[in-house]
Amino acid sequence: MTVFSDHSIELSQLTFHYREAGDPAAPPVVLLHGLMYDARDWDEIASFLAEHYHVLALTQRGHGESAWPGTYSFELGCGDLEAFTAALSLDRFTLIGHSMGARVGCIFAEKWPERIERMVWEDTAPIDVDFPEGSGEVPGGVSIDFSAATSLVHQIHNPDPSWWNDLPKITAPTLIIGGGATSYTPQDKLAEAARLLPAGHLETIEGAGHMVHRTFPQEYKELLQKFLLENGN
Repeated sequence: MTVFSDHSIELSQLTFHYREAGDPAAPPVVLLHGLMYDARDWDEIASFLAEHYHVLALTQRGHGESAWPGTYSFELGCGDLEAFTAALSLDRFTLIGHSMGARVGCIFAEKWPERIERMVWEDTAPIDVDFPEGSGEVPGGVSIDFSAATSLVHQIHNPDPSWWNDLPKITAPTLIIGGGATSYTPQDKLAEAARLLPAGHLETIEGAGHMVHRTFPQEYKELLQKFLLENGN
């Protein structure tokens, strides 16, 4: 059985929660959850990864036990990720993100491409204007600052064009996992993003919907294992 430990860390005078598993000497993997979830959303996937990796799941600002400062954007989330990985001396790491977390990861990888070993985006693309406000798939049963959801959903509907235009700057092997026709994420945008990435690849788990790692965890883990083995270790 995987042993998880919970920690608090100060980043730019804000307190963040993160969850850790695996051997600290193993290659690092950072997990970023989606909107209205927290680090625990990754427990099943983190347990699987912890057999071979040092897994660190960050609860992002405005969610759960992390700080609720009242100011939210994907760029601020990117800054939090940079501060988190710097504080833990992670110069280079694998990044796996779902939805909101993948979008934060995309911005980070565009800004600091040399720091990303490999990357996985789950069912999101830098431009995704069909995100439904109040979708039944979104709430994750954790407490959040409502203004975080309001701010981030507004930004999803009004994305910075650079998120999309700078995709060719991301040099790391990148796996995009789509949930197929039952997801509200435009799957054609996932395919287009994969083509724009220098080392991008799209895999679709049809019928999985937006919460791929929850609805089809075994298939998700198989894709992760194959991707990680083919692109490093």
